Amino acid sequence: MIAYIVKRLLLMIPTLFGILLVTFAIVQFVPGGPVEQLVQQLKTEGESRGEVSVASSSVYRGHKGIDEARLKELKAMYGFDKPPTERFWLMIKGYLSFDLGKSFFHNKGVWELIKEKLPVSISLGLWTFLLTYAVSLPLGIAKAVRHGSRFDLITSALILVGYAIPGFVLGVALLVLFGGGSFFQWFPLRGLTSDNWESLSLGAKVVDYLWHLVLPLTCMVLGSFAVTTLLTKNTMLEEIRKQYVMVARAKGLSERTVLVKHVLRNALIPIVTGFPAAFIGAFFTGALLIETLFSLDGLGLLSFDSVVKRDYPVVMGTLYVFSLIGLVAKLLNDIMYVWVDPRVQFGDLAR
Repeated sequence: MIAYIVKRLLLMIPTLFGILLVTFAIVQFVPGGPVEQLVQQLKTEGESRGEVSVASSSVYRGHKGIDEARLKELKAMYGFDKPPTERFWLMIKGYLSFDLGKSFFHNKGVWELIKEKLPVSISLGLWTFLLTYAVSLPLGIAKAVRHGSRFDLITSALILVGYAIPGFVLGVALLVLFGGGSFFQWFPLRGLTSDNWESLSLGAKVVDYLWHLVLPLTCMVLGSFAVTTLLTKNTMLEEIRKQYVMVARAKGLSERTVLVKHVLRNALIPIVTGFPAAFIGAFFTGALLIETLFSLDGLGLLSFDSVVKRDYPVVMGTLYVFSLIGLVAKLLNDIMYVWVDPRVQFGDLAR
């Protein structure tokens, strides 16, 4: 086990290096970088006012364009005066000590920005994960036991309808209905807390926080129920049809004992082993539109904003963090798989 874990950890190094190298190379060919954006901004301002101050004391005349000396100064300000290979190795050197660099536009370190946005992403991700599994696992088991019944058909129809509705569309509808649109104003429109949150009592703070989460969480979890519920149901049905279940029943074991001690234990193996990836993935995926709609300033919005603005330190820094977390989650998946099912050995996973 230890040898396998060490091997996987060592393999993470070239994997991370390859991800960063490919992304960095692609970034070099993307038009409209920060220097180009600033030059265009200066040209626009120069055309409207005739001249504009650059870097505190210099004068730029829009109709003549920017001179070569000023262009070099702007490139040096963003670090583009160095060749790409040197910039890449400086970036890698910083990442080894978890120095993710400084944002071009936020005037803050990338790691500081990530920590600022984490509370929103943690709130959405943690509650989405807990609610999805808390509802989907019991529902999937109940559907498998009652396979083909009216309960099974109705619940399948409901979760598939929920899966078919895009989260963003559902969010708009919920805001119109319950967020002070054309009907009721039962829920807040934006943020995770109210403006007077600091002055509230502990109990009132908890209620206020949960009240703000109702609408965005509804949008995020509704589409997640279908996949986990149907996976649970299908794995349960697959196990119920196996030979060992017939043998257990033939020995006189009660149906409850057969389902709980034998079927459920084996059926939950593929679901339980996916916990680490699902738990971590809930923090970093699929929240951009929800964050935008409900004015939640999280990691999804930060990543999108950095791509649009060509804020390369934030793009590369968040990619590095997300890739590292994803690789660790994959390793935890393998470890949990062996822990849940002793029949699987680490040597089997390596092949």
